[in-house]
Amino acid sequence: MPESGFPRPVGALASLLRDLRSAADGDPMPELSYSAYRDFFDTGNRIRYERRYFRRRARLAARAAQALLDPATDLGPLADTLWSVCDEYTWALPAHVRPDGDPTRCLDLFAAETAHTLAETVAALRDRLDPRVADRVRAEVDRRVFAPFTEALPLSWEGSGNNWEAVCAGAVGMAALALLGDAPAQSSRLAAMLDRSRRAMDRYLAGFGDDGGCAEGVDYWVYGFGYFTYFAEALRAHTGEDLMAAPKVRQIAAFPHRAALGAGAHVPFSDASERPWLPAGLLTRLAERFGTPPARVIPSLHDDHCYRWGHLSRTLAWFRPIEAPAATEPVSFLPDLGWVIQRGRFAFAAKGGHNDEPHNHNDLGHFILHTHGESVLDDLGAGEYTADYFGPRRYDSLQPSARGHSVPVIDGQAQLPGPHRAARILRYATDGDTTCFDLDLTTAYEVAGLRSLIRRFRWSPVGRLELVDEIVVERPLRVEEMFISRRRPSFTPGTADWGGLVTLSHDCPETTLEEVVPTNHQALPDPVYRLRCAMTAATGRSTLRFVFDLT
Repeated sequence: MPESGFPRPVGALASLLRDLRSAADGDPMPELSYSAYRDFFDTGNRIRYERRYFRRRARLAARAAQALLDPATDLGPLADTLWSVCDEYTWALPAHVRPDGDPTRCLDLFAAETAHTLAETVAALRDRLDPRVADRVRAEVDRRVFAPFTEALPLSWEGSGNNWEAVCAGAVGMAALALLGDAPAQSSRLAAMLDRSRRAMDRYLAGFGDDGGCAEGVDYWVYGFGYFTYFAEALRAHTGEDLMAAPKVRQIAAFPHRAALGAGAHVPFSDASERPWLPAGLLTRLAERFGTPPARVIPSLHDDHCYRWGHLSRTLAWFRPIEAPAATEPVSFLPDLGWVIQRGRFAFAAKGGHNDEPHNHNDLGHFILHTHGESVLDDLGAGEYTADYFGPRRYDSLQPSARGHSVPVIDGQAQLPGPHRAARILRYATDGDTTCFDLDLTTAYEVAGLRSLIRRFRWSPVGRLELVDEIVVERPLRVEEMFISRRRPSFTPGTADWGGLVTLSHDCPETTLEEVVPTNHQALPDPVYRLRCAMTAATGRSTLRFVFDLT
């Protein structure tokens, strides 16, 4: 980000500038009271506190951006906001505070992001800001974030290899560059902090396979790889070192485009969403560096409900219209991730992988059928984040459990979690007319008498999927095939129809329908329909065949 402020925004950002003005002058910031803070610890509910917290970050980001966009801005309201953020008991979310830790020095994602926002704002405003406010901001950033980051003990997220590594280390590294980069007396401290950030970025990149696929899904690619990119470019501007020159980075940069279903929809495997927000500034910089597709959607401030400074500031600084490259290949195969996606008039996606991935769902062999802009055979994405959702009862929630995915239930047993519960890819091939994808799912289950379970996909771009499950058992076992949709299907013996968009034919003797209503990521009711097609597999080998036709 330019130290003195932002360049004049291009016209395509007019709606974003209107959002900034509205957010800067809106209702008073909500209080982060003790009763709000303790809510998570008492009830496990995250969203009530977090809604207040993020409304405060919206005000902070909007007023900071306005001040940097317009030198004539009255800085009194921004100074009040900065002071109020410094008054907060902790910058971390209650869900991330350890019971035995100091909440005021908890260095989680949002404490790091807050430090980044404050640091770049104070550094860019220089002597425009009241020094009493600037000095307090510097002191609080140092106490809450820089001090824990420079201590020798490993932080809880170091070694995770997921988005936490990139976001926490990247945000702290950028904050250090902003506040310490021009201070010769702080050069050794800055060097130590940047070295710790570099090591975290190495671990983050090591969490990807050579195919560049993000097991956490496109939303968390935006989060983690976004902050990796922001830090890498800030480091390059300061030192000339280019973390983005690593060969794997080019593949990671292409991931969301390879995971696209078409027309803005993406594969929502893991705790992801079907229509993720892709920051315009991030896409612009990646397009410039790697030739990936640029931003096509005019951004809104509210696209990011957490109002992260990294995304907002880099969109204001980096976005420009860029001509789109040639269309992405119609078929994506990510062998390390175990995903296949085929786009066109109709879209199909299926996944292997293992059941101990970051933001894991027990979903080996799960698939999506997408037509007319809708995933009819669907993936539910992320559920409501609560204490239980990230605790030992995670798989009691529908979204991450196998019962929330289109996978078999064997003898009443669903897939189990664990790194050894893995899908082995037996075959992948495509010739333009048919895509073949075969998975061995046997280890996903722990059922006495189950010897083998092979799932075979045969997808034709004309809109037909043939799904065959081959099962070998040592005793008769009941097999239930579940198909997940947010559309209520109609069915008769041997057929099912999801609103005329997808039809199914099969030869299972039993068909039932169940409606369940979990809460989605926004804590809203999310009706889901599970079609169950069941049979009893006799001793030996049985084959279950399903044909889906899309219109």
